[in-house]
Amino acid sequence: MLASTPPMGWNSWDCYGTTVTEREVLANARVLAERLLPHGWDTVVVDIAWYDPTARAHGYNADAPLALDAFGRQLPAVNRFPSAAGGAGFGPLADTVHGLGLKFGLHIMRGIPRLAVERNLPILGTQWTAADIADPDRACAWNPDNVGLDQDHPGAQAYYDSQVAQFASWGVDFIKADDMQAPYHAREIEAYARAIERSGRPIVLSLSPGTHLSTTHLAHLRDHAQMWRVSDDLWDRREDVHAQFTRLARWAPHQRPGGWTDADMLPLGRIGIRAERGDERDSRLTLAEQRTLLTLWTMARSPLMVGGDLPHTSEQTLELLANPAIQEVLTGSREGAEALREPLDDGEIIAWTASAARGDRRYAAVFWTGGQPRAIRVPVSSLTPHATHATRVTDLWGASSLARLDGGDLVATLAPHDVAWVAFDNVL
Repeated sequence: MLASTPPMGWNSWDCYGTTVTEREVLANARVLAERLLPHGWDTVVVDIAWYDPTARAHGYNADAPLALDAFGRQLPAVNRFPSAAGGAGFGPLADTVHGLGLKFGLHIMRGIPRLAVERNLPILGTQWTAADIADPDRACAWNPDNVGLDQDHPGAQAYYDSQVAQFASWGVDFIKADDMQAPYHAREIEAYARAIERSGRPIVLSLSPGTHLSTTHLAHLRDHAQMWRVSDDLWDRREDVHAQFTRLARWAPHQRPGGWTDADMLPLGRIGIRAERGDERDSRLTLAEQRTLLTLWTMARSPLMVGGDLPHTSEQTLELLANPAIQEVLTGSREGAEALREPLDDGEIIAWTASAARGDRRYAAVFWTGGQPRAIRVPVSSLTPHATHATRVTDLWGASSLARLDGGDLVATLAPHDVAWVAFDNVL
């Protein structure tokens, strides 16, 4: 089964936007392999516009001279990815990433490049051309690279088949397909999933963005993809993180192997270097807010894709990402859900719970959303109904909250926007 547990890895978007280079991808892959692979982080994803030799920070280029092959398929820009020269594509880079024990992924936009339509390039293996299958009225509203495809024309499927077949020949393991869900393009999703199946290579399909995505699409998503975003781009703002509490409370009960709700990337570490939003910076999230983000995503079993430039990310952040509890809960828990939400005058106490897939361990996360420190007290019975006098509590963030049992309550002292994340043992 593809994505039997939520995928974990690194994506170039938060730090490099449209502009990442081969050298930068490899530098991050090496840190990922050395520091985080032992903790489950195993996928490297090159995000948008890897085919634009003129890519720039903070935006997209209209009428860019995209690198295309003779059949209108995107090729890595060789000025940014020199190993792609001579038609090699991402094959050499993927080989190097695989040699580090990692998986290789890339981003792609829905549709066909405008430039392929303007040149009226042929569609591989058919008598049709790009102009025959293009649907300019269904172009992406925010990115100028592509126009839509006429899914009533058989050449549209042939184009996706040829594109994904080329990705498969390069050794791609993961595809982030963008402009698929806002609005929801059901036929495009089906066509892309079909192309992956026909490629003969096991490739995880991740769908973006997730603005206003409804659970009414759940069955369709499960049938055709392994990941789907449920929000717009998330950045290093407390309000962005807070908004995911409600979304994940709605979606988490539907998580299951092979189909994962995605709360979006983790804007942690050194971001904004040449990115779409903001100047170069370390994540503006406080250490407490970073713990909250990682804990909420993990308890909800969202895929984890860190966006910071790992070679220039602080040791403190790398240690957070390497917390063994993240992989333990993300890959080995079940029934993650919001268990309690208590509004107070100056914030909310929100509790999430989950059970270990095997054994008598149970997990709980108690979040404090207020802007001042707070001592919290939550009945253990609301977090683990089978607790006994023999129940033990372990702070999964290493005593950061001093969480402990006091009679029948879990008590902790939390910083603003922080979390107490614990495991209960001997609960059955």
